Amino acid sequence: MARSTATGRHQPQARPGPGQNPGRPPRRQRTFGDVLRAIGAFVVLAALVVGVPGALLHYIGSPFPHHFDSDVLRQPITTKTFVNSLAVLVWIAWAQFTACVLVEGKAAFSGVGMPRHIPGSGGSQLLARQLVAALLLLGVGAATLSPVLGQQGTHHQAEHQARPGAVASAQQTPGVPHQGASNAVTSPEGGAGHAGTVRSVEHTQQDTKFYRIQPPEGRHHDSLWDIAQRHLGDGRRYKEIYALNKDRVQPDGSKLSQASLIRPGWIMEMPGDATGGEIVDMPAAAVQQVQHVAHDIQHYAEHGGAKDTAAEGAGGGAHQAPHQTPAQTPAPEQHRSPATPAPAPAPEQAGAHGAGHVPTVHAAAHHGGLSQLPEALIAAPLLAAGLLAALGRRRRTELWQSVAEGILRIPRTPQGPAADADDALRIGADPETVAFLDRGLRALSAQLDAEGRPLPTVYAAWLTTDELHLQLAWAEGAPPAPWVLGQDETFWRLARTSLPADAGTAAAAPYPGLVTLGTLDEARLLLNLEAVPGVVSLAGAKADRDAVLASVAAELATNGWSDRMTVTLVGFAEDLTALAPARVRHLADVSEAIEAMAAETAQRRAALQAAGQDSVLTGRAGRAQHSQWAPHLVIVADRPGDEQIQRIAELAADAGRLGLGYLLATDTAAVPGAAWELEISSTGRLTAPLLGLDLAAQRLPAAQYAAVLQLFAQVAAGGSDDGRDPDPGAPAFLVDLSDRGRPGVYARLLGAFEVNGVDAPEADRGPLLHEALALLLLHREGVHPRVLASALWPRGVTEDVRDGLVDRLRDWLGTDPDGTPRLSYDETGRIVLATSIVSDWDVLQTLHHQAEQGVGAHDPVARRRLLTDALSLARGRLLDDRAAGRYGWLSHEIVEAQHPVLVAEIALALATLHLDAGKPKAAVAAVETGMGVAPQDERLWLALLRAAHATGDPARLEFAAASLLSRSAAAGPSRGLPPRVEALLDDLHPTWRQSLAELA
Repeated sequence: MARSTATGRHQPQARPGPGQNPGRPPRRQRTFGDVLRAIGAFVVLAALVVGVPGALLHYIGSPFPHHFDSDVLRQPITTKTFVNSLAVLVWIAWAQFTACVLVEGKAAFSGVGMPRHIPGSGGSQLLARQLVAALLLLGVGAATLSPVLGQQGTHHQAEHQARPGAVASAQQTPGVPHQGASNAVTSPEGGAGHAGTVRSVEHTQQDTKFYRIQPPEGRHHDSLWDIAQRHLGDGRRYKEIYALNKDRVQPDGSKLSQASLIRPGWIMEMPGDATGGEIVDMPAAAVQQVQHVAHDIQHYAEHGGAKDTAAEGAGGGAHQAPHQTPAQTPAPEQHRSPATPAPAPAPEQAGAHGAGHVPTVHAAAHHGGLSQLPEALIAAPLLAAGLLAALGRRRRTELWQSVAEGILRIPRTPQGPAADADDALRIGADPETVAFLDRGLRALSAQLDAEGRPLPTVYAAWLTTDELHLQLAWAEGAPPAPWVLGQDETFWRLARTSLPADAGTAAAAPYPGLVTLGTLDEARLLLNLEAVPGVVSLAGAKADRDAVLASVAAELATNGWSDRMTVTLVGFAEDLTALAPARVRHLADVSEAIEAMAAETAQRRAALQAAGQDSVLTGRAGRAQHSQWAPHLVIVADRPGDEQIQRIAELAADAGRLGLGYLLATDTAAVPGAAWELEISSTGRLTAPLLGLDLAAQRLPAAQYAAVLQLFAQVAAGGSDDGRDPDPGAPAFLVDLSDRGRPGVYARLLGAFEVNGVDAPEADRGPLLHEALALLLLHREGVHPRVLASALWPRGVTEDVRDGLVDRLRDWLGTDPDGTPRLSYDETGRIVLATSIVSDWDVLQTLHHQAEQGVGAHDPVARRRLLTDALSLARGRLLDDRAAGRYGWLSHEIVEAQHPVLVAEIALALATLHLDAGKPKAAVAAVETGMGVAPQDERLWLALLRAAHATGDPARLEFAAASLLSRSAAAGPSRGLPPRVEALLDDLHPTWRQSLAELA
């Protein structure tokens, strides 16, 4: 597609005029100064490259002896020896400079790629570059030089820095780490004819593009398939890239001979429709000159040769402000609301795209409004996973609580900073790593218990992407398989791939006090707070200390590798109880905490003595039996007094074997009785000098800490900050049920996934497009692009692949009759769907709302009709045909719990209406339909029995009872009917047990 310049307008590239070489931009005129500089460069190069070796050979000769034997080493050092030694150094410097000249000259004449860096060259290569650039002014215009010669700078300059006149293909999304330049420059290639038409000029702008092969990133190496997939939309088009570049000499002198053998730094010519990626730019002067000529051609086409005086005025065109960057001259599209689609191109400007082309819109184009997400949460995968799981539990609890109260409250969409926190949790959470840590530790406990061995004392754990290392207090011998010894006998190591899929998790969590402190060389350090033989102190500025303590407290409260635990917080400004009400408690001051912990310390000592055990680890191995073995961790945010510190140190002296732990904030690093002395700096470094640790601390700054608490608070308040919910049953998106609201695209999410109104996508792309559409349909408020990426690619994906999917999804969904795209971005940069795209889940919620609070609230006939229509949509479980390994993000969605609850509510309401109308069989049918979606809802079981009894047919009631018994047995062999169901059967049919026994 035609690229747009930094000003946002299409700047068509010029065809070569008469006398110009096709394929090159118009060359500028050489000045007398250029000639002088070129002659001077030639003289200097000749003197350095030819004159220096000639002078050395003439005046000194060979610096090496004519023959070499052991006597040479015993000869005295003379003046000649010293001169010869200096000559050797001069020869080495000459050889290095000559190599720089050859490398720079080759790169300049080829015009492709960056020259190779000569090791240790420093200023020599910069000098060679400048001399070669000046020399080339004799033969070529500045516009024909390579990009590196266009900027007289060193390799240390940022190559992706914005250049005047650069043609941008995409912009970086705020808050996303830079993944490489996204600027593309097309090389204009000429041809005869139609020099005056805008369409032909624009077409030349997309003929030639170049991509730089990227260096390896982790375990990922660039390949032609990946390049084609990212930038051409189809990995199978790698053959086109190979055909364009086969046997072409690359910057390092080698050639592409096999499609599978490419090297970092190579420059690949790309087909004209390639988008994104690392593209080799033309020099700024060339781009400006081409834009100037293109502007003249376009003006000629529009005004018949009249002079464009406006473009010659001060500040007229973009080419007259070479110092201005794209950021300083925003495109007109950037002033438009992101939700407002760009106007369709006029027919004469459509070019090769045709009239129906939808302009490409990336999230990065809306960087001005894209929400800045809390990066601290994104960078803490274990903490984010725990908070996200706790949030899901809180939402489900509130949902069922509302059902128990008889007023179904629809979960609300988070607002403001809470919405950003919610997005950050979804992006950063790594539940797979949490599961690996939890399963690995529990399996170890079970194996040791089976062998009759006690749990070892673990001071810390190091967690990487592939392995878990336990750092023991002392050597404990060889661990049970699949664990192996680590770097020495005090380290046990477990490879992620070695943990069996069926590793038992019945054992109690052995080390629930592990909590993340920070990272070192991509390894995450978890300190076992309950095993430290004494107090852990944390020094530093208060704001920095609070950020670390908030992270520690939140992770301990919500982590997934513990069972029961008590976390006592002292001096915290905000109450964390909402994160885990059964685990977290707040105390007013340090004195109260000391009093409570002194009593608990005595109780634990007595319990261990009575059990005949020396440590809580002995009682914790295997299956959990006693609550005394659960850890109790105390975190003090305010600095205690000296006497209080002394008292805490006395309590902590025996804390390691009792399952107690203490983390204290202090003003100074030295604390009496401290086993570990930590210090947090203002730059986020967490150090423990005595232990030799220097980590990048995991922190939860005050603003993000408040946003997390606000997120939990909004769940309890139904989504509002003030705790009031004026309309608890209204869904966030209501469908227009009239004929005017007929949707353009209709998706069925309840049961098997179906999409009507658009053509079926390609078979190999369909599953991913369907999943992306489902995520957007379940989040009508919009989805952050990074949330979309983390949901569809949990193990990571590049921005260009993500944006490519969004482009394909937008193209697939198409536009409304007025030309508005059905997929766009809102003012916050989130991806949203148009109201013309509707799902059966949207319709189900709308019908229920209309029946209960709309027209059906006062019209029984309308209510029955609305509820009947709603229940007809209950075809099955949400996305019942989801593929294995996909839709993992649904585990974090409240809709999984909300859908069966809402269907049950509809079935119950409709059954009640049928019973009131004297239609018990219709009531039975309604309840059975609801049970198809919510088979274990006890309310439906009770309603089924009442409706069956209302038919007056004992056999039907007995059949209903038998079906409920079979459902109960399927849920658990030891389960019978729920007490309330059994009591109702006794009341409706006292002999039901005897009747069922006879039937059996």
